[in-house]
Amino acid sequence: MSDSGNYNLFINGTWRSGGNGTDLALINPATGQKFGHVAVASASDLDDALKSAEDSLLRWSNTPAHERGALLVRAAQILKGKIEPAASALSREQGKTVAEAKGEYARAVETLEWNGIHAQELSARFSIDQKRMIVPEAIGVVAAFTPWNYPAVLNARKLAAPIAAGCPVILKAAEETASAGVYIMEALEEAGIPAGVVGLVFGHPPTISEHLLGSPVVRVLSFTGSTPVGKQLAKIAATNLQRCVLELGGHCPVVVFEDTDVPKAVSAISEYKFECAGQSCNAPSRILVAQSIYEDFLAKLVHASERIRVGLPDDPETDMGPMANARRIEAMERLTKDAINRGARVETGGKRLDRPGFYWAPTILSNVHPESQVLHEEPFGPVLTVEPFGTVEDAIEVANSTEYGLASYIFSDSPDIQKRMVRSLSTGTVSVNYLKGVSADAPLGGIKQSGYGYEGGVEGVRSFQNLKLVNSANVLAID
Repeated sequence: MSDSGNYNLFINGTWRSGGNGTDLALINPATGQKFGHVAVASASDLDDALKSAEDSLLRWSNTPAHERGALLVRAAQILKGKIEPAASALSREQGKTVAEAKGEYARAVETLEWNGIHAQELSARFSIDQKRMIVPEAIGVVAAFTPWNYPAVLNARKLAAPIAAGCPVILKAAEETASAGVYIMEALEEAGIPAGVVGLVFGHPPTISEHLLGSPVVRVLSFTGSTPVGKQLAKIAATNLQRCVLELGGHCPVVVFEDTDVPKAVSAISEYKFECAGQSCNAPSRILVAQSIYEDFLAKLVHASERIRVGLPDDPETDMGPMANARRIEAMERLTKDAINRGARVETGGKRLDRPGFYWAPTILSNVHPESQVLHEEPFGPVLTVEPFGTVEDAIEVANSTEYGLASYIFSDSPDIQKRMVRSLSTGTVSVNYLKGVSADAPLGGIKQSGYGYEGGVEGVRSFQNLKLVNSANVLAID
């Protein structure tokens, strides 16, 4: 079923259509044409998912952690064997190149595997001293929500850590990229996960979130997406005091200092920025360049952007595919027009490409007015702004000037500048002379309006555990 283009729900160990018999069309962003459909969950479907998850909690949380981990490792190997068809399906749904989709699935495999390997040690009790210890326990049923931009790796993150911790998960995956949820769910099913431990639902996002979070069965909300939606979900979750893990928007600065190897910096920035057509909350969106190298850097960045081959995502020669949907094209048009109206110069791009599908040219804007929307609203597309700075203090002030605090990047070979910038940048992640995705063994989290809580690494598993403190008047004899 995973490569059919027609996708169902997975509830209590069974694949089924939606209870109301309705579905949503899937659109190929490279052509703008419909090619499949995804089932829509009814209220009764969601009730069934909640009940089966609740019924499985005691059994799954009491399953030895090494068995939970072994199942995740098996699922990782099963998914690894299906990367070719899974990447092809994802590319058709989302628009990223097949090569990018394969790389994303490799990260999904890594995520399942890492959490599986470490499940036992992260569920083990540990001592504070001879009379006190901590006993990690599964917190309960998780409701997880993922977006369409990196669905394979984000679905894996939402599932792997709670499964390792002993929590059942109801995953509301992105309807526009349904195959990613289906492929991973099928891998878990084939690996032998018990009925009810995982569920997969699609449908009308507000309806599903209100239904799931309105139930006291759910103890954790895990969400990746926009800041406004994250705030709305957190409000709903507050009613039942559900723990929240929120990975929200970003508006990531890159600060380029004069001692930088300009060609290497340009290559690293353009490669990472235009992956997935810039539709990543971790993608750089604002470049601040030392005044002395600004003109040289800008010229080289424009040249690199103009060499990006925009085309069909299944063409091996393509560097950047289409944007995922018409909504993103409308956002690029609005942000670019606003910047131009305020005096910005379009160094390259700045327009939709005249072809079927949702294609936007790689865009570089300079002389952008400080009040332009593109400097304050997450662009989430192939648009970069570039501006010069004078002093380090100026760079820090501008880099920290948005409400977001997800990721930032610096390019400098000076140890003193590196240390100062790492201390000064108000983001959850700072990368030095480096732009790449976050690996499964590292915690990822934002600050300010970019969310709270962590995914990945030890901290990612702890998000789904209660750390029970055990005190004793005598030396503890518990193993």
